[in-house]
Amino acid sequence: MKREQSNLQAPSTPESIVVDYPLSAATAERSPVMENMLARARAFAEPLIADEMLDTGENTLAHADAVAHIVASMGGSEAMQAASYLVYSCQHLNRPQEVIAKVFGDNFAALAVETTKLVYVQKQARSATANGPLNDGAGTQTENVRKMLLAFSRDLRVVMLRLASRLQTLRYAAASKNPPPENVARESLQVFAPLANRLGIWQVKWEIEDLSFRFLEPDTYKLIARLLEEKRIERESYVEQLRSRLERELAAEGIKAKVQGRPKNIYSIVKKMRGKSLDFEQVFDIMALRVIVGDVKDCYAALAWVHSHFQPIDAEFDDYIARPKPNGYQSLHTVVRDVIDGRAGKPIEIQIRTEEMHDHAEHGVAAHWAYKEAGQKGYAGVWATGEYDAKIAVLRQLLAWERDLSGGQQGQGLFDDRIYVLTPDAAIVELPQGATAVDFAYTVHTSLGHRCRGARVDGVMVPLNTPLQNGQTVEIIAAKEGGPSRDWLNAELGYLVSHRARAKVRAWFNAQITHETVARGREAVERLLQREGKTALKLEDLASQLGFKSADNLFEVVGKDEFSLRNIEVLLRPPEPPASPDDGVIIKKARGSEQAGRGGVLVVGVSSLMTQLAKCCKPAPPDAIRGFVTKGHGVSIHRANCSNFRSMASQNAERVIDVEWGAQKGDGAAVYAVDVAIEAADRQGLLRDISDVFAREKMNVIGVQTQSVKGTAWMTFTIEIADAARLVQVLAVVATVVGVRSVRRR
Repeated sequence: MKREQSNLQAPSTPESIVVDYPLSAATAERSPVMENMLARARAFAEPLIADEMLDTGENTLAHADAVAHIVASMGGSEAMQAASYLVYSCQHLNRPQEVIAKVFGDNFAALAVETTKLVYVQKQARSATANGPLNDGAGTQTENVRKMLLAFSRDLRVVMLRLASRLQTLRYAAASKNPPPENVARESLQVFAPLANRLGIWQVKWEIEDLSFRFLEPDTYKLIARLLEEKRIERESYVEQLRSRLERELAAEGIKAKVQGRPKNIYSIVKKMRGKSLDFEQVFDIMALRVIVGDVKDCYAALAWVHSHFQPIDAEFDDYIARPKPNGYQSLHTVVRDVIDGRAGKPIEIQIRTEEMHDHAEHGVAAHWAYKEAGQKGYAGVWATGEYDAKIAVLRQLLAWERDLSGGQQGQGLFDDRIYVLTPDAAIVELPQGATAVDFAYTVHTSLGHRCRGARVDGVMVPLNTPLQNGQTVEIIAAKEGGPSRDWLNAELGYLVSHRARAKVRAWFNAQITHETVARGREAVERLLQREGKTALKLEDLASQLGFKSADNLFEVVGKDEFSLRNIEVLLRPPEPPASPDDGVIIKKARGSEQAGRGGVLVVGVSSLMTQLAKCCKPAPPDAIRGFVTKGHGVSIHRANCSNFRSMASQNAERVIDVEWGAQKGDGAAVYAVDVAIEAADRQGLLRDISDVFAREKMNVIGVQTQSVKGTAWMTFTIEIADAARLVQVLAVVATVVGVRSVRRR
């Protein structure tokens, strides 16, 4: 495409084990929504793409018309043909899934967006490997093929649209005589053609092979084409005579048969020549006939007649009816020579099959799922009693296709580390190799994993730690509520392989522990509030006052015993304030006599002068202190080394006065609030350990603020002290707590 949609969203993880699949063609075409779908889709797309050109130079609308025609020839319904137009509309819509869903429904929207995204992924992969041609199967294009496969497994209709689009790209290149890039042709030959082969869509396979080969090896292609053309008229005349004779004589034997000439495609001739080191004249099946009869019995009756009237070449006989090919193909193949005048003539291949086998060979296993009711048709050895069996058969063919690309070598396949299993509704779930039913349950939905109690695999109850295999159907037996077992985290028991599932189980148990801790902390706090008669206090406000972001954060540290309830008691019952704001301070002036101030404060020269301890440095005995006369608030007492004091003193030196601590009166010494700053490596129990130190040292903590960033905790404790010298000793003990990097008085 010329422009790719940039805002496409990745498909979401299934939220339920029930997955809605697209309507079958038979159902879809009966729905009123599907009436005139083809005309509606073309009318919707035309104004968007009529004047657009693809990278190949082809008009986008013309390309969509051709894709719809190819889809129809592959057996696609009118609804599938309509999807051809919607795919090319996506890149011109801001919200393609939403817009298309409103007009045509969710299924078509998902199909269009998924296919468009796949086009984009393929284009990116080709760009990334432009210097490394795709000539090693799953080598340089492994990631591309894997993404394609995952998209296909969600909706097989995507396969048909991409195959049809690629075929049209090759047809246009041939018609316009403008070869596509080599990596496009090689991808077509080594990815798309094998996929069409695995799905049994032979006509598409042959044409993609021939057109790709024509661009990759033009000289060889022209040589074989010329050799075929040289005796084409003679060969066609001979085949027609043989065809009419065979049809007539089989009818005389009571075998109703339709006999057709079958042209051999050029690439298959070249492969046979190279594979068996043959010259062109030695290739047996350049001329071929196809005999289509009513039932399997007539197949073998026709074969018996052919072998009795022609000379069979024993080494060239294959019975694909008794032993179908892995992709479900069934037919009898034989190579015979016509005996003329006692001499053996040229070899000719004859294929014999029923009408049903022929239909399967032409349209493939995917067509029966994507476009038709499955019916009782055998696919790849599976007797499909319904649409579900056909889906399983398609999945197996996709797995086989991947093995083909990897060359069947161990360690090279895309599925060496992945498996694909199905839900009961045939939704495909990707899992790591060795995954169990528990992994499966968590991949479908987290809740289903938590409630998983048993599992059926292909209808049989199995232990939950049984490794799953590709293509199995898994049904989870779940409780209405409940959680996982701790045994699931025991690697030796083998319940979980997926890292994502393990993380979900661990998260569940961690959440349970946190929930229990918070509940325990809440209960303790609420009991305290009841004792203190403070039940009207809002818990969020309490947490905020204590420096926590939420009440649950407070409850969690209380529940872990990392935060003492004493801190809450102090907040609810603050200590009695001193009798006067200037208690314990002596203010000296150069002149005047000393006299006793109120409350035991000695004031030199000025009676009853109000004092207050500065909040910026929170002085306490025996700190060296200075006083600063404020305007209207008395004297502010600072530590002598306080930066704020030095700044004020430098600007107003005349307002600085000398002060000193006075002697304490009475039995109870005055206490002073100071701040202690701590930096530490954050860990569980850190706050508790530091709080224990202060408690042992009989330091009353009246406030705590904590913050943790990238593993480092910063804490500020507000502590009541009577003597700053004693604080130095306590901080030395705090510094020995595990994880503490620095501790200082602020």
